[in-house]
Amino acid sequence: MDKPSPILSVGDLNRAIAESLTDRFDTVLVSGEISNFKAYDSGHWYFSLKDEEGQIRCVMFRGKNAQLGFMPQSGDQVEVSASVTMYVPRGDVQLTIHSLRKAGLGGLYEAFLKLKDKLAKAGLFDEDRKRPIPSHPKSLAIITSAQAAALKDVLTTLARRAPHIPIFIYPTLVQGPDAPAGIIRALEQANADQLAEVILLVRGGGSIEDLWGFNDEALALAIADSRIPVISGVGHETDFTIADFVADLRAPTPTSAAELATPKREQLLQELNAYQEQLRQKLEQRIEREAQTLDQMSLRLGHALPNPERMREQIGQWQQRLMQSVHVYFNALKRNQAHWLTQLETLNPQRTLERGYAVILDKEKKAARNPNDIKANEDYLVRLAEGELKTQFLTSSSE
Repeated sequence: MDKPSPILSVGDLNRAIAESLTDRFDTVLVSGEISNFKAYDSGHWYFSLKDEEGQIRCVMFRGKNAQLGFMPQSGDQVEVSASVTMYVPRGDVQLTIHSLRKAGLGGLYEAFLKLKDKLAKAGLFDEDRKRPIPSHPKSLAIITSAQAAALKDVLTTLARRAPHIPIFIYPTLVQGPDAPAGIIRALEQANADQLAEVILLVRGGGSIEDLWGFNDEALALAIADSRIPVISGVGHETDFTIADFVADLRAPTPTSAAELATPKREQLLQELNAYQEQLRQKLEQRIEREAQTLDQMSLRLGHALPNPERMREQIGQWQQRLMQSVHVYFNALKRNQAHWLTQLETLNPQRTLERGYAVILDKEKKAARNPNDIKANEDYLVRLAEGELKTQFLTSSSE
């Protein structure tokens, strides 16, 4: 008579299945489309891989995905290296992901990871070697293609936030085999000129092939050697390049790079008002303290009955000291006011006009900001630094 099989609990059965899966499968390579991607606060990623014939649950733990360099999204076609496991409490077969790359990238992605690991070990990504970004830079340099949409976005953002900051553009190729050398030359020239306090290295989005020029080792070393802080704004928010890791600050987009490099004009004016209010309050407090001290001294004089001549002499000395103290504080206030007036003068639109710019105003005194604002055969006022003139445009942008 056959010996009856032991009765297993569900947990025991699932553990046995998990062990058999581990014994049966070594590391497997699987390709598919990501669906239901979720990144938890713990840092772990959960998603499914699917194709037209089926799907399987996947997990990629924080220790593995931290080295990835980009954030996957649902719909991405990927290739993964994984172990076949079972989540015992739920009885679900799953893939525990060891590495992940976008499908078809193969050699490029492997080269990216290899260089990233090499430069990380060399210390190029260490936070303690990165230069601080000035909160109020006096000038900016932009390195990008002269024809790039990213340049227009950056200039528009800078004009809105900080029109008083001078900008120096260093045009270069940002795509193709000659791009790294061109970017390096632009970086070296910007450092040699010493005209800017911050460098914006920017480019719009694209495929990994389009952005490959920013994964160059020589370029990474040039960014690290720059004496001027570098903000990188390359691609979209989910794009990561070697230049992003080695730059002093990484921005998710070119527009964000411009925002991170500059304070808002309104913020500067608010700071000026706050400083002026602090000076006023401190001066009032000092005068009040000195007045109280004088009252106390006068009271003591009334009780002490000193020699009248000596009393007049002391009062004169105290008055002189008080006047000197007030004089010193008023002079300090004037110096600070002069400093902030100079800063405000820098923001004066008239200064912009004096540098050779002009403003086109319509009949309602509204400034034209876009070629589409100009209409043919209508009167416009062109305001210059030293006067203004009336004019008409024969054609409009739409014509």
